[in-house]
Amino acid sequence: MHFEIPANDIDKLKKFYQTLFGWKMEKYPGPTTYYLVQTVPVDDKMTPIRAGVNGGLYCKKDASDPALAKQINYIWVESVEEYSKKVEKLGGKIVVPKMEIPGLGWWALALDPEGNHFGMLEYLQK
Repeated sequence: MHFEIPANDIDKLKKFYQTLFGWKMEKYPGPTTYYLVQTVPVDDKMTPIRAGVNGGLYCKKDASDPALAKQINYIWVESVEEYSKKVEKLGGKIVVPKMEIPGLGWWALALDPEGNHFGMLEYLQK
């Protein structure tokens, strides 16, 4: 599982969550303003080493699709490609097809049959 929180003022929201919960945030390399959020420690594969869910914080203005300007929950899957096929077979829709996250893996954004957004993550096997 993975969550993402969009922000109009990323510095303000970053400080809010760091102060409130003590979350560790580290800027992800790339052209957009995106911070990896650790609510629990991770191993070298970015997998939580104890129960918990980690996520991300990003600027709404960097969202390439209006759907990405909303909070989104992501589910870890073995294959984004295979699960994307299952989504469509079961009446859902893929709104952002499989895309690479350099150095981490792949992701896709989907709608369930009632129009709720959710994402899928496939991490690189190290």
